[in-house]
Amino acid sequence: MHHNLLLILALLFSVFMMVMVAKKMKIAYPIFLVLAGLIISLLPGIPKIELDPELIFLIFLPPLLYEAAWYTSWNDFWKLKRPIALLAFGLVFATSLIIAYLSQALIPGFTLALGFLLGGIVSPPDAVAATTVLKGLPVPKRIISILEGESLVNDASSLIVFRFALAAILTGSFSMNEATGQFFLVAGMGIVVGLIGAVIMYLIHRYLPTTSAIDAALTIMTPYILYLGAEQFHFSGVMAVVTGGLFISYRSHEIFKNGNTRLNMLGVWTTVIFVMNAMVFILIGLSLPAIIHGLEEASLIQGIKYGIIISVVVIAIRFLWVYPAAFVPRWLFKSVRKEPSPGWKGPIVIGWAGMRGVVSLATALSIPFVMNDGSPFPHRNLILLITFIVIFITLVVQGLTLPFIVKKLNMPSLDAVLPQEQQEAQIQIRLNRLALNHINSNYSEIVGKSNLLKNYHLQISIETENTENQLDILECNNCTTQEIDKFAEILQEIYAKQRVDIFQMRREKYYDDEEIRKAELQLDLNDLKLNPSFH
Repeated sequence: MHHNLLLILALLFSVFMMVMVAKKMKIAYPIFLVLAGLIISLLPGIPKIELDPELIFLIFLPPLLYEAAWYTSWNDFWKLKRPIALLAFGLVFATSLIIAYLSQALIPGFTLALGFLLGGIVSPPDAVAATTVLKGLPVPKRIISILEGESLVNDASSLIVFRFALAAILTGSFSMNEATGQFFLVAGMGIVVGLIGAVIMYLIHRYLPTTSAIDAALTIMTPYILYLGAEQFHFSGVMAVVTGGLFISYRSHEIFKNGNTRLNMLGVWTTVIFVMNAMVFILIGLSLPAIIHGLEEASLIQGIKYGIIISVVVIAIRFLWVYPAAFVPRWLFKSVRKEPSPGWKGPIVIGWAGMRGVVSLATALSIPFVMNDGSPFPHRNLILLITFIVIFITLVVQGLTLPFIVKKLNMPSLDAVLPQEQQEAQIQIRLNRLALNHINSNYSEIVGKSNLLKNYHLQISIETENTENQLDILECNNCTTQEIDKFAEILQEIYAKQRVDIFQMRREKYYDDEEIRKAELQLDLNDLKLNPSFH
């Protein structure tokens, strides 16, 4: 027990060190961790790491999907439902179909059912890799929203394909009509379970006397409750978690009204998701020796060859799908032509962002070792090796080259939206004006009599004026990029000096620590506004 705990702590510490190195090298940490895990796994004396698929599906997948759903805009998700559905369902099914027939023709002894099994495994892009790689790059918000929406739903569709193919292999029978009906039942009832569970958690948060700590703990429990609730009835746990996350996120302003609760939840979730993501990607790299060790029915060289061919085909299928999916609806429907044209650059980014990840590997590992009659499951280890190669090639090759492609394309924004900083300033001005109008309309006669209300009114007035001045700066049409960057750099220097002074105040012991922490929190919030992409 002590040995295992020490191994976990050492792995966590190593992961944190490697993430810092990746940040210093300006490489997305999922890519760096997979490469580092692969290199570490090949060192002599390193214990063999075998991933338990139940651990991945149960421990890691629910919170990762829930967090992704929480930060997905429902308005954007619904507005972009057509391209999201074409990728999350249409592309997954097309990839599964093509890979099924390709692998049957390519690999000796590979049946069509095994082909669909492999297709279901390698068809879904990863929910974390693409957004991590694209973070901070000049990519239109519409493209980011499409990729995030696709990654929310495609795990469900690919897992359903996998389950049907696995059932066909184990039972020796398959009915397309039955499978189609089961697909809609499993996915639809997963949505229903997710909504029911989300409504229950919504009522608990809103009407029971919870504290900020209890609210944060309940939000950690929610994805597990939704996932297990759906899986208990053999429905889609992925759809339940995504649906519940979208629902509670949309209603969050009604149930998390306390600022302390929101900040507490932000800290908890940021830490949990970072640790889970980092651990998952290094475990992918560490799992290779166990996969190679189990390879018996095909040579390593042959397995690598199959993996490279299928990787290239998977990438090609995505490109061949993305362009017709982007333009054919515009040719067929007048209503679609009213939307902004994706141009030729947007589909390139979407096509090249199809990096595979942990769900593919966990799905492959969940293949049983034996058939119903006790015989070994055919080609299990070969499927694992091919899956690892597809993950490695799409994640490392595409992930390392995607930032370069984005910068070379220099894409304009597809939607007429204000820059993020201007939106933040305008929102704050609107909220401040609402507060001032409410006081002036209802309490104007007591403003002069109440020092508390008078000071608050003055504070809001000054804050509004300062925010309007900040907005003028942000809207500076004559300001160069270098000038804006220099302004941000100066503010960071000021915040750094203020933090040093806060530390000095704590040593002087003149002010209460509680008041010093409040001032420090305000500095953190100011820094967060200045650098939203780094948090």
